[in-house]
Amino acid sequence: MISSIGIRNIGVISSANLELGPGFTALTGETGAGKTMVLTALGLLLGNRADSSTVRTGTQQSLVEGRLESSNEELLERLQGLGADTSEAEILINRTVTSDGRSRAAIGGASVPISVLQEISSDLVTIHGQSDQIRLRSVSKQRQALDLFGGAELESAKSDYQSGFRQYQELQSRLERMRSSSESDRLKIESLKLKISDIEGLSADPGELREIDEQIHRLSNVESLRFAATAAHDVLSSEEGNDAVQLLGAAHKALGNSADPTLLALAGELTELAATASDISSQLASYLADLDADPKALDELLGRKAELVALERRYGTELDELLASLPGLHSELLDLDSSDEQIEKLEMQFAALTGQLGQLASQLTAKRQAAGAMLSERVGQELTQLAMPGAKLVVEVSESAEFDNHGKDKIEFLLAAHSGIEARPLSKGASGGELSRIMLAIELVLVSGTQLPTMVFDEVDAGVGGQAAVELGRRLKKLSESTQVIVVTHLPQVAAFADHQIRVSKDITGQITESSVEVLSDSERQIELARMLSGTPDSTVALEHAKELLNSAK
Repeated sequence: MISSIGIRNIGVISSANLELGPGFTALTGETGAGKTMVLTALGLLLGNRADSSTVRTGTQQSLVEGRLESSNEELLERLQGLGADTSEAEILINRTVTSDGRSRAAIGGASVPISVLQEISSDLVTIHGQSDQIRLRSVSKQRQALDLFGGAELESAKSDYQSGFRQYQELQSRLERMRSSSESDRLKIESLKLKISDIEGLSADPGELREIDEQIHRLSNVESLRFAATAAHDVLSSEEGNDAVQLLGAAHKALGNSADPTLLALAGELTELAATASDISSQLASYLADLDADPKALDELLGRKAELVALERRYGTELDELLASLPGLHSELLDLDSSDEQIEKLEMQFAALTGQLGQLASQLTAKRQAAGAMLSERVGQELTQLAMPGAKLVVEVSESAEFDNHGKDKIEFLLAAHSGIEARPLSKGASGGELSRIMLAIELVLVSGTQLPTMVFDEVDAGVGGQAAVELGRRLKKLSESTQVIVVTHLPQVAAFADHQIRVSKDITGQITESSVEVLSDSERQIELARMLSGTPDSTVALEHAKELLNSAK
C-alpha cells in the first residue's frame, strides 16, 4: 500500500505531500488542474521513463518520494540484500529528474538502477489508464489476462508446454544447422574420398621414396661404382698376393712368435683386422656380382618416383606423412558419411517430439477454453452490475498455424455489447466507456479472493454516466476491499464512493501557474462534489445533491 507521496517541482506542482490510506481514494479536480502530474509523479516512482519536460520551469530538478508498506517477506529480504533500509516493513523510494534529463533512483537509501526499480515496484503498484484500455485490445494482453485467471492449474499446463517447446526449438535448430551444412559436407566427403583413393591407389610403403632414390643413384652410376668397388676389392684381396689381407697376415705372423705381451696383444688385433678385411672383400665381390646395368629397372624406378613425388606435390605433404594420415582421413569420412543417418534419426526424434508438443498444446488449449468460459460468465455478471446487463464477453480460443512460446492458441476477447447482436473484437465492438467497464469487470474477477498491490485507475470512467457511473463507483468500492484503489475521476457518482478524496486545484498568480494538492474533509468533499455536479461549488441544489450522493454511497 502507498502510505504517502511527496512531490517537488513536477509540472504545475511546486510542492505537495499526500497522505494516502487504505481503501478507495478519488483524485478529482478541474481539467488541466494537474491531476496528470500526480500520476506522472507516481509513474516516476514505479520506474517510468524520465522526461525533462516535466521538470517545473525555472527549477533544476524534480523530486518524488513515496512511502510504501509491504508484508512481502521475500521482497523485503531482496531489498535488504540491495542495502535498502526496510525497517517496520516500510519501503522508501526516491526518484529525481534533472532539467537536462538525468535521472536517479534510490530504495531505502540505496541507489538502484531504474530497471531494478521497475521490477520491484511492479510487485507493489499496478496502474490502469487510457493506454491500458488500448492495450486490452491487444491479443497478447488478452492472453495474459486469461492465463492469469486460469490460476495454478492452467499455469502448470503452460509450464509443461513451454518446457516441451524449448526442447522442440533446440532440436529444430539442430536439424536446420545439420541440413544447411549437408551441401558443404558433401563436397568435403568427395574431397576426402579422392585423397584416400589417391594415397591408397599407389600402395606406397613408409620410406619407399628414400629406397627408390638409393636404387636410382646406383643404377645411374654403375661404371663409377664398379670401378670403385673393384679397386677396393683388389687392394684387400688380389691374385698377385700383395694385398691387404696377406700383408696383415704377415704382420700377425711376425708378432705372433714374440713373448712380449704387448706385441702379442697387437698380433691379436691384426688377426681381427685381417678377418674384417677378408669379410669386406667378400661383400665387395658379391656387390660386383650383382652390379649390372639395367636400363629397364632404372626407367621403372624413375616412373615410380615421379608418381610418388606428384602425390606429395598435389597435397603439399611428404609421402610418409600422407601414409600416416590415412587412419584419420578414414575416421573423418566415416563421421561425415553418417550425417545423413544422423539427420534421419533427428527427424524421427523431431517428429516424436512434435507429437508430444501437440498433446501438451491441446491440454493447454483445453485449460484455456475452460478458463475462458468461466471468465466470460464471471465478467458477464460484473458487467450486469456495471449497467451493461445485456453485454457478453466471449473468450474465443482457436488453434493457430504454428507453435510458439505461448502455445498453439489464438486468443481473442469478443464483446456483444447488447443482447441479440453478434460478438465482435474489442477493437471494433467496444466504445471507450464500454472498454473501461470491461477492463474493470475483468480486474474485479481477477482479484476475487486475491490480495493484490495498489491499483491506480486513470479516468476509468471515460464515456460513462448516469446509473452506469453509480455502479462503476460501487464496483470500485468493492475492489478496494482487497486492495488499495486510487482513481482519477471526473464523475461525482464515482468519487462519492471513495473513502478519501484528494483535490488538485490550479492557482494563477500573475504569470505563474501553480497547482495545489490537498486531502479533503467531509464538508470539503461535499463542496467538491457540488462543483463536479454543476460547475458551481456554492450552488444550494448542487450541495444538496452532493450530500445525497455521499449518503447514498455510504
